[in-house]
Amino acid sequence: MLSTRNVRLIVPLIALITVVALVISSSYSPISTSVQKVKEKAADAVPFSTDEEDKNTLQGKPHVGTEAPYAAGKPLSGGSSSGGSGKYKADTGLKGGVVADTSNSEKSSAQKLSLEGAGSDSALKPPKGTANKGLGNEKYGDSGSVAKGKTNGACNSRDFVVMIDAGSTGSRVHVYEFDSCVSPPALIQETFKMNKPGLSSFDTDTVGAAHSLDELLEEAVNTVPKDKQGCTPVAVKATAGLRLLGEEKAANILKEVRSHLEKDYPFAVVEGDGISMMDGADEGVYAWVTANYLLGNIGGAEKTPTAAVFDLGGGSTQIVFEPQFSSGETMADGDHNYQISFGNRDYTLYQYSHLGYGLMQGRNKVHGVVVESALKSGTKLKKYTKKDELKDQKASVTLNNACIAPGVVAENVQVELAKDEFYLVNMKGPEADSSIHAGANCRFLAEKVLNKDIECSESPCSFNGIYQPSLTKSFNALNDMYVFSYFYDTTNPLGFPSSFTVGELSELAKVVCGGEAFWGSVLLDDGVGKLNKEPQWCLDLSFITAMLHTGYDIPLHRELRTAKTINNNELGWCLGASLPLLEKSSGWKCRISEVN
Repeated sequence: MLSTRNVRLIVPLIALITVVALVISSSYSPISTSVQKVKEKAADAVPFSTDEEDKNTLQGKPHVGTEAPYAAGKPLSGGSSSGGSGKYKADTGLKGGVVADTSNSEKSSAQKLSLEGAGSDSALKPPKGTANKGLGNEKYGDSGSVAKGKTNGACNSRDFVVMIDAGSTGSRVHVYEFDSCVSPPALIQETFKMNKPGLSSFDTDTVGAAHSLDELLEEAVNTVPKDKQGCTPVAVKATAGLRLLGEEKAANILKEVRSHLEKDYPFAVVEGDGISMMDGADEGVYAWVTANYLLGNIGGAEKTPTAAVFDLGGGSTQIVFEPQFSSGETMADGDHNYQISFGNRDYTLYQYSHLGYGLMQGRNKVHGVVVESALKSGTKLKKYTKKDELKDQKASVTLNNACIAPGVVAENVQVELAKDEFYLVNMKGPEADSSIHAGANCRFLAEKVLNKDIECSESPCSFNGIYQPSLTKSFNALNDMYVFSYFYDTTNPLGFPSSFTVGELSELAKVVCGGEAFWGSVLLDDGVGKLNKEPQWCLDLSFITAMLHTGYDIPLHRELRTAKTINNNELGWCLGASLPLLEKSSGWKCRISEVN
């Protein structure tokens, strides 16, 4: 662990005077001691930042000058890793017979969502005890199992939902198994598998895109019992990556995916928007539902504080939280105002999906600043009009980039400046003697692409001129903030703890951007090895730190929690989007075998 904070109470005056004396007598270190050696498990407290430190101002000065970077997570316990056994054709006897008359689920244009429990008038809520198992301490954990609810006699009913997340860097299948004997249904387990590349990488090859999901669908076939497959809903939701491909190309891919599912697999394909591009608002809200459902914050008899969630994908990032305003204050009108009903309780959420600010898009924006600077200074770069033209090409020009660590080179970086304007360059870090300033220089570039200084028509704003209630004024300081997906993937592999402050994250970014001379004094050998394999880690950490602190305006002393799973279930939007599909009225019809 890089840092552990066990002392958080205000110390007596005498102790404070002693600490001040020690600070005065100590020498300055370029790397803050809030980032400790992993192997030492330091227990020193990290002081809260001053008001000056918390000001979100641009730092440093500009330094002139497509694959997902992190390994995929292992399948969850309980998930199968076996391969498929062939396709399911239309002549297997599976027909479009109707077992229940269904219709598409409704959601008003006023951003309202209701999640009802299958077979019950009450809304879904987490199984009893889920809030007490888990992330390594009394409440939070990534181990353990979901507790089962109370069964009704000898009932032994199980229902399944198959949800495919078609993301920007790859596709993932989640197969959820629920105990339907309890009211509401209880989540028993989740099977998870992913593959690469994402649907958007197939561009106009719609058939290839659809068949890229076969490996995942076979996993679902092997997981769901055969007698349950015809009445198991399947949905495919594409996120920011496909949205960025363009409406026409995306629609053609999704049309082929639907056809492939209906012809070649036994599951009940959800009608309407079952195979579709997910709206950014829904993506964030469903992620909020997932986290708070697994934490036991929603669905209970008593109203409990809810966690804020920050999800970082490859193409977009989402923020969702339940603001609490002082007397007389309300949230501004707009699509960011999202009403949701869950467990016979109503919640008013703030949500926003920042399209184009996922980690991969963030990388591209930062690299774009460097390329534009080079072009303005007269550097000759070959321009490509199509991304396909970059395939198998080698960069011939190397540019200085403050977001690449000293002594490190990122080769053949693809940079998109406009729809029909691409460049291929190598990016190298600054000289070793300037490494102490690398973190600040990269942070400057990362903050620049956030457009924090753009006009804010409805105050307060986060970044890019987007209205957002203040997290320091409208969200309780004691309530949890969860950051996951790429937030987790950029910190956890380096040994960073699951609970940390924004200030500690900033210090980690400075260490990583400082180059190998600093890595060995802070990280274990495996951490150093990982940094050597991924030249853009400095950029990634600087970007997410800038987003959280400067963009979302989260104070440096604010504690965050990160995780990949809670109770062996993946965080993200998939579980939240699957819960409504337990209702027969959510837009799908059972497919039954033909009766002779």
